[in-house]
Order: sequence, then structure tokens, then C-alpha cells
Amino acid sequence: MYGKRETNQEDIMGHPTIYPTGVTVYNPEKCWNGFTIFQALEVGAVLMNMNGRENKVWKGVHGFPNKIFPGGYLMTSRGSRDGRYGVQDGLDLVQIDWDGNVVWKFDRNEYIEDPGIPGRWMARSHHDYQREGSTTGYYAPGMEPKTDSGNTLVLAHRNARNPKISDKQLLDDVILEVDWDGDIVWEWHCNEHFDEMGFREGPKNTLARDPNYRQTQPEGMGDWMHINSMSVLGPNKWHDAGDERFHPDNIIVDGREANIIFIISKATGKIVWKLGPDYDNSPEAKAIGWIIGQHHCHMVPRGLPGEGNILIFDNGGWGGYDVPNPGAPTGVKAALRDYSRVLEIDPVAMKIVWQYTPTEAGFLAPMDSNRFYSPFISGMQRLPNGNTLITEGSDGRVFEVTPDHKIVWEFVSPYKGKFVPMNMTYRAYRVPYEWVPQVAKPVETAIEPLDVSTFRVPGAAAFGDRAKEVSVEGCVPYEGSNALCVASVEDPEDK
Repeated sequence: MYGKRETNQEDIMGHPTIYPTGVTVYNPEKCWNGFTIFQALEVGAVLMNMNGRENKVWKGVHGFPNKIFPGGYLMTSRGSRDGRYGVQDGLDLVQIDWDGNVVWKFDRNEYIEDPGIPGRWMARSHHDYQREGSTTGYYAPGMEPKTDSGNTLVLAHRNARNPKISDKQLLDDVILEVDWDGDIVWEWHCNEHFDEMGFREGPKNTLARDPNYRQTQPEGMGDWMHINSMSVLGPNKWHDAGDERFHPDNIIVDGREANIIFIISKATGKIVWKLGPDYDNSPEAKAIGWIIGQHHCHMVPRGLPGEGNILIFDNGGWGGYDVPNPGAPTGVKAALRDYSRVLEIDPVAMKIVWQYTPTEAGFLAPMDSNRFYSPFISGMQRLPNGNTLITEGSDGRVFEVTPDHKIVWEFVSPYKGKFVPMNMTYRAYRVPYEWVPQVAKPVETAIEPLDVSTFRVPGAAAFGDRAKEVSVEGCVPYEGSNALCVASVEDPEDK
């Protein structure tokens, strides 16, 4: 009943104009039950139960992302810089209590004075942050983020110049460690480590000409790396075995525009492990395949199934720098693919140990692969029962899959924006009921998947409602075909 095909909302999306929203599938016995936090576009942060009941809405916050901490605290942001002068610069990063009161704030990264706008301190934060006590910001046994003390790692922006990359101004990614008082006690600057990233000459030439240039005022800037996730490795089996690349204090990030994932030594700032920016330079990289425009790479925390492995939402879409080609005439966003993958990678053997791709979803590849596809945003969370919570962000779809790829919970956001006419959601998280003591544990009511072949809206004819039927003599039986316009990956290879 709760199999791959029957429960996949994408079977009826792709995309129709009318489709169910809210929770569409729920098998309580197979799920890791709790509350889910997500960003309702242009509304605020929504905390809901497994049946989609909105237990709390913090109106007006911007997320990017929202995270729930023990005690019902929300970490979020309260706005963004005017897009004429910056790119995804958060005004601040705040911790808010259940009643909406700010109990902690960071905004003292840079004092900004944009034309016609009163000057103010700004965090310029974006995409990710981590509070001491938790490596990823989501639940893992014995790893609770602190709520009344501790340092916070913040992914932020600063403008930079680096002629090794380009003569144009760069929008550079920085990592700031901030203490409870809001003082910066450690920082790391991405552009200073360009030589460690291993770009080939062709991509370097493209970067020099066009470092993903954005036309901001008064001067444009190149969003050259676009790091979109940042987390701490934490205790792990690789370091226990003596591999210093995986020191618990080290930090893993991914650069969406460069198709690169790397680990930074907290002690030295140097890159000590990486995957990308090329995926054709070793047998291991070729077996993994090109990772494109990825999001939310992180190490599975200790105490969870798969601990020590690296999870990656490999978006596909477009990403990376290379020589100009028909799909990317300037060489920017040079790698292309029209479907997504969730990958779990052993970082020592450099091999995929689990994945969720269109094939695991039950779609014929490559013809039907774009039914699992979010070319931007998105993420995933490993749950204590071994399931994985996946955010297919551009569709506003969040779903939970078992290790054998069965969908046991699914939600489609009903919130479509006016300024951004999509129902996108950046990244959702599941937290245990105990982290939100203000709400009683809810009744969990199963939701069986609809039979989409027979489901009809009012006024539509029933499935199989035929006025007349006739058989045509001489027709051969239906069967699988290798005569599609594109060869299926299931077609036998030429002999």
C-alpha cells in the first residue's frame, strides 16, 4: 500500500494546475514522528504536526533556514538587504522564543550604508548556521544545540578583491564564529583558498571573465562560489581511526556555482578533503557522476544510521565553470542535468552507499527523470529510524522515505508567493515532540495514498466511463519498447 509508485505525489505533478496540497501520505508506523518546521513562502515559519496541523506560525520571519531548538525556540532571520545593493544578505540572525520575543541576535558583521536607506549593522548571513552543541542543527542523540549560551557558526558575505580569480569585485563567502555576546572570535574567507580548490585552466579562464556576475549597485559583484551549506563534522569514526581530515572541529561546505564540496581544517583554515569541481578525474569520481548545483552537504551525525557518511542533495539543473559549450555559451553554469539525486557517500572510499534518484522513485530514466527535480534550494535529514526526510524545494514538496525508498510521509506546501510566484520551501527539518513542550503530543492519523488513476474532481467523468468500446483486428499485444525517442537506461547495451 505504501509502495514507491502509489505514494509519489510527482505521479500527478509535472505539473498539473490542480493537485492536492498539505499532507498527502502518512504511515505512522513507518515514520519517525515529530514536528516539522518549514518556511511558508511570504508568510513565515510554520511548525506542523504529522497530519499538517499548523501548531505555530511565526509570521513575517524569513528563515533561510528556520531551525527549531529544544524548548520551542526558533532560529531564523528577520529580513534581507535591498536586492539592488546585495545578493541574499540577511539583516540578522535571531533566536526567538515561543511567544516571538528575540532572546539572541547577531548582526554585527558589517555596517552597511546603502543609498537612500538608513545605515545599520547587518549580519549578511545566508543559507546556514550552527549553534554549539549540534553539528547540523537537526536532532541526533546527545547533540542538542545550546539555547542560553554557546558559540554560533554563521555563513555570511563580505565583498572581496582577488586578481587570481577575477578583476571584478567578488561576493565572497565567509564563515564567522560568534560568541553569545555577538562578538566575532574566528573567521574564514573563501577567496583566500582559491588555489586549493583544483580548478582547471578552462574554468579559471571562465571565472576570470564572468565570476557569476550580478548587476548590483553601485558596482556589480561576482557570486563566484555561492556556498549554501556549512556544518561541523562532529565526532566520527573516521577521526576515531586516526584520519585527521575528519577532525570533529572541521567544517564541511559546498559551493553551488562551482560544483565543489570540501572540508576545512578549523585549526589551519586549509582545505583538507574535497569532491569536485570535476568528476572525470578518477574512477571514484566517475562512479559518483557529476554533482551539479548541490545543496545541504553534511556529515551524518554520530548516533544516527549512516553516521560519518556525507549526505548531498545533488540538484542537477545547472552549475559549474568550464569552457564554453552549446549548453553554456559563456562557460558559466556549464554542467546540465534535468533531475535531482540524494546521495550518501562514504568520504574515505569515495563511493555512493545509498541514494534516492528518479530510478529509486520508480521513474523510467531518463525519459521520466524530471519528476524528481529541484534545480535549486532543497536538502535532506537523516532520521533516527534510518529514514530520510527530503526537501524537494522548488516544488514545495517534503517527504520521508525508508532505506528501501518507500514514501511513508509526504507534504506539498500550499503557500504560493506573490513576489516569487512559486510554492518553494528552502529546507525543512523534523524535530522530536519533546523539543516543543508547549504543544501536547498530537493524535497521529494515517493518511492512505490516493489512487490517482481513479481520483476525480467534482464534475469529471469516472475512470473507465466509456460510451463505447471496440477491438481492432490484427493488433499485436502491448509490451516494453526500445523504440522511444531516447534510449532508456534499462535498455540492453548494443552487443
